[in-house]
Amino acid sequence: MNAEQARIEQNNSQKQRWHLWGPYLSDRQWGTVREDYSANGDAWNYLPHDHARSRAYRWGEDGLAGICDYKQRLCFAWAFWNSQDPILKERLFGLTGPQGNHGEDVKELYWYLDNTPSHSYMRMLYRYPQTRFPYQELVSRNGSRSRMESEFELWHTNALAEQRYFDIEIAYAKRTPEDILIRATATNRGPEQAILHFLPTIWFRNTWSWGRDAGKPVLREDTPAMIEASHDVLGRYQLHCENADELLFTENESNLERLWGVPNRSPFLKDSINDAITQNKIELINREKVGTKAAAHYRFEIPPGERVSIRLRLTRTDLGGARASRAPVGASPTGLSSSSKQEVRGEAPQTAREARAFPRQDSRDPFSDFDEIIATRQNEATEFYDTIAPPNLTSEDKAIQRQALAGLLWTKQFYYYIVEEWLKGDPASPLPPASRWNGRNARWRHLYNERIMSMPDSWEFPWYASWDLAFHCIPLALVDPHFAKGQLDTVVREWYQHPNGQLPAYEWNFGDVNPPVVGWAAWRVFQIERKQTGKGDRAFLETIFHKLLLAFTWWVNRKDSEGKNIFEGGFLGLDNIGVFDRSAAFPDGSHLEQSDSTSWMGMFSLNLMRIAIELAREDHVYENIATKFFEHFLGIAAAMNDLGGSGIGLWNEEDEFYYDVLHTPGGRYFPLKVRSIVGLMPLLAVETIQWQLIDALPGFKSRLEWYLAYRSDLASLVSRWQERGMHETRLLALTRGHRMKCLLRRMLDPEEFLSDYGIRSVSKYHRDHPYRLTVQGEEKIVNYEPAESQTGIFGGNSNWRGPVWFPINYLLIESLQQFHHYYGEEFKVECPTGSGTYMSLKEVANELSNRLIKLWLRNEKGERPFLRASAGAFNSETDSELYWFHEYFNGDNGAGLGASHQTGWTALVAKLIQQQGSFGTIALHGSRGR
Repeated sequence: MNAEQARIEQNNSQKQRWHLWGPYLSDRQWGTVREDYSANGDAWNYLPHDHARSRAYRWGEDGLAGICDYKQRLCFAWAFWNSQDPILKERLFGLTGPQGNHGEDVKELYWYLDNTPSHSYMRMLYRYPQTRFPYQELVSRNGSRSRMESEFELWHTNALAEQRYFDIEIAYAKRTPEDILIRATATNRGPEQAILHFLPTIWFRNTWSWGRDAGKPVLREDTPAMIEASHDVLGRYQLHCENADELLFTENESNLERLWGVPNRSPFLKDSINDAITQNKIELINREKVGTKAAAHYRFEIPPGERVSIRLRLTRTDLGGARASRAPVGASPTGLSSSSKQEVRGEAPQTAREARAFPRQDSRDPFSDFDEIIATRQNEATEFYDTIAPPNLTSEDKAIQRQALAGLLWTKQFYYYIVEEWLKGDPASPLPPASRWNGRNARWRHLYNERIMSMPDSWEFPWYASWDLAFHCIPLALVDPHFAKGQLDTVVREWYQHPNGQLPAYEWNFGDVNPPVVGWAAWRVFQIERKQTGKGDRAFLETIFHKLLLAFTWWVNRKDSEGKNIFEGGFLGLDNIGVFDRSAAFPDGSHLEQSDSTSWMGMFSLNLMRIAIELAREDHVYENIATKFFEHFLGIAAAMNDLGGSGIGLWNEEDEFYYDVLHTPGGRYFPLKVRSIVGLMPLLAVETIQWQLIDALPGFKSRLEWYLAYRSDLASLVSRWQERGMHETRLLALTRGHRMKCLLRRMLDPEEFLSDYGIRSVSKYHRDHPYRLTVQGEEKIVNYEPAESQTGIFGGNSNWRGPVWFPINYLLIESLQQFHHYYGEEFKVECPTGSGTYMSLKEVANELSNRLIKLWLRNEKGERPFLRASAGAFNSETDSELYWFHEYFNGDNGAGLGASHQTGWTALVAKLIQQQGSFGTIALHGSRGR
């Protein structure tokens, strides 16, 4: 066990509080639903970027490259000033959804370079222009562009010309869980000397202005280079600021006069430090050196090519003195007594004990051991990631995997949103508009969000989404299965899951419908941990299984409108993939019978059946439940082939493809012949089971044999259940051999779904053959659009009409592997279609995996495909080992698109690299193969 693994074990066993502090500070709190108290639900304009520096947030904090404790009581982040900008650079800037021609978009350059699961070592890079930041130009130029045009980015302005910028590397290292070393190193990349102000800032989240908590923490100057922070729960901390020019103090309270023209009660406000530095309004700084927000101020003139560093240290001084305050997972949101010993997954445990890896620094010099600790933690991070990476990986493979996981760990965030309090408003604030009781999230009054959650992207999507989260947990399980289990456990807890069984979707509409993939993720995380440790966490699996039974029941009751095992569901995470907005109701009462929704439920049935079989190995009661899901799966398989007995199925025999079907009130069934991944999703519903396992469960086996004997009409729809496959396996799948081959023929055709970089979301066929449908005189068109969205459906910030998306590609790869477990090496398909080359299904899965990995690899020309839409953001001299992990990728050339730091589900590449490396099948491309 290496040092980082030991820290993870200490945290999980509640011996050390390594998760107490982490990168839990959001990149963006403004423009979020939880801060929106408008009458019309206009979150973007209620609290815009221009208000962020002056307005105290109600539900969380944001900052640049920041950290906080796991309840976000005390925060630390960075502010910089180039002496040219009108405001401090305290937070990342970007466009709102309405401002961007493709929706919201961060307009900054930054990279997550390193992070460990315990957050013992973290490192990122921020690129700050030396000239005036082009805020208005970015807004106006994007506003003038149509959806048919690409986005206007920071590197399209002159802000980075002649490399006139600072590269600022920010690093954190923990000596102990509550002793954190902080360093910022700025390098002048430009041709001339330039001025840079550093303002490392510490502040308390405002909990005292809302009439719910009268206690107010305090910051004060202890010495000219040290800030003391006192909080009645968190305890006492000291922030040592080596060689600071001055310490500046104010309050984390709103500037009422600037925002609303109302006189302020005090001159010391949230934006006082900003105004003191940028406008020389020194009178706004509290001369008493006390407050709830403070910053150390450093000013440097940095010669070209030179660098400067500043060092700080945040350390707890009253260990054991503060009262415990966290409820274990499984407790009520308001907490249990500190004597509770329930296990906490993914959060800081209650007890604390100091680490002894280093002796305590000399109290007279908090920086005497600073460099040694930083170097040690960095080396330990390398040691840890070397244990994750298979030995045959190249340095390039390892760098991609490590940065993908780093980004995933950096985007953990404290997510705070108590819906009932948000609906009612606060005692010390004006009452919210009455309309909110019938508006957004009004039916989710039970939802009590107060946890560290994994975000899809901490600027563009600073809120969790249940289906994103499920995919995050797969790569998370590689490095911290305990935290991954905690994430899945959280979203099914009674103060998250709706009483009717539905799981929360995302804050813009918790009642929207996400694909039911939490069961799949729970099973996969269980398997990953079992492979790592030799023992799976049965208690976790059993706990989550019972809550997923409620979720399954909700789907059956709410999304099968006619009770015929054909499901609706709405957009299901696929935004604009359909002819219509699939979440909108049809005015004439028509509804969509969805191939993807029905396939998801087939997959969900098999996931729960497989979990029940695993649980039945120790408790035979679960054999009955496993049979129930086997039966439900058979019903779905029957329905997909004969839609409710109408003689019309989702399978189209002429096209040999699955389509959504529009069901009109007059009883007509109209297939919507769009060739999209919706039609490939029946491939996802597949499971193989060892016959020996079935033999060990006599109750389950006897019921299966009854179905095979007496419901042969249903059993015949299930692929080859009665025939033994490779290694004595049995196969359950929605697609039989012929239909599977038909789907794979299209999927692996370069003129349809297969790109050089994975499976496209819509077939390239529609580039020259758009699908057209006229509804009430209006023509609806679906084209192949390989890049950004050209429609405004769901805000237009995502595009499922052609690009490559990681989550579905990953599931398709897993499905091919499952089919191979049954069919073996002798079953081959042509790949690519028309090439004359035949591969086993395992080889096809490996081929797709390597195509996805290839997005980040240098080709023969030294190009990295993901950069093809953002090459101007990267300096070829300094950034050759830096990566972005985009939301999705151009279906033609692999260019990264959408959210540029979507290291949530795109971090699945780390799992693919680990898997292909362990198989010995990772491909050599371009310069690697020379």
